[in-house]
Amino acid sequence: MVRIAVLVSGGGTNLQALIDAECRGELPGGRLSLCIASNPDAYALTRARNHQMKTTVVRLRDYPDRAAYSAALVDALRAEQIELVILAGFLTILPREVIAAYPGRIINVHPSLIPSFCGEGFYGLRVHQAALDYGVKVTGATVHLVSEVVDGGRILLQKAVEVEKGDTPETLQRRVMEQAEWKLLPQAAAMLCEEIRLEKERKSEG
Repeated sequence: MVRIAVLVSGGGTNLQALIDAECRGELPGGRLSLCIASNPDAYALTRARNHQMKTTVVRLRDYPDRAAYSAALVDALRAEQIELVILAGFLTILPREVIAAYPGRIINVHPSLIPSFCGEGFYGLRVHQAALDYGVKVTGATVHLVSEVVDGGRILLQKAVEVEKGDTPETLQRRVMEQAEWKLLPQAAAMLCEEIRLEKERKSEG
């Protein structure tokens, strides 16, 4: 089984989608093993504990510099033998040292069709407000690999969601989550778990 860590900052609705998918047997090659929060009050931690996931809090402000923070994150992941990292509403930009430690093995879900409404400053309701301000008729969500460029890694999956008349950022956010994010994230996790499994098989045969 591929051991998965989920990094969170808030309520954990995307984490819950992953938990529900695992309970339905939709993560056949993976196991949700660790939840790391950037906020000790994140409700996502409760969701994780209810699913018997190990939890820990790693906050940037608790460390003297980003190098120490990076080391703490990597240590927490390696202590649990994590092979796949999922950012699920994680509001701290990952340092390059963490990305380098898990090349091609960190994924993020973003609430727009990248390359629209993405990059630094585009998170949460800001993304949906920007889509409404611009007047797009279709938005959606994207799961991508994490690189040093914010929201700039290779796209794995995308799903479109229609913008409806009278939408507010809140109603649009909810529809994008329900119709796209909560479906794409488990699909991408299962896809990466299978990729990791095949890679391990090739190495054992070699």
